[in-house]
Amino acid sequence: MGMGDRQNIRASILKLLQARQENATICPSEAARDVFDRSEWSARMTLVRDVAAGMASEGQIEFCQKGEAVDPATVRGPVRLRLK
Repeated sequence: MGMGDRQNIRASILKLLQARQENATICPSEAARDVFDRSEWSARMTLVRDVAAGMASEGQIEFCQKGEAVDPATVRGPVRLRLK
């Protein structure tokens, strides 16, 4: 898992979100499936959430749960991502 994986994940998250309607969300697993092979995407979910958390701290995206923005550092359970 190098910087290339992290860059590819960032690019995928932005690409997927920009392809959606305004305020639409994606599941982090969509980016994982986009970047990694079918046999490994689920094992990479921690990395995908970590990259997404970094993007959230930079103000690019936000984590959502039940339609509300949540703190990626403290949230538990399923989340969605949306452009900020």
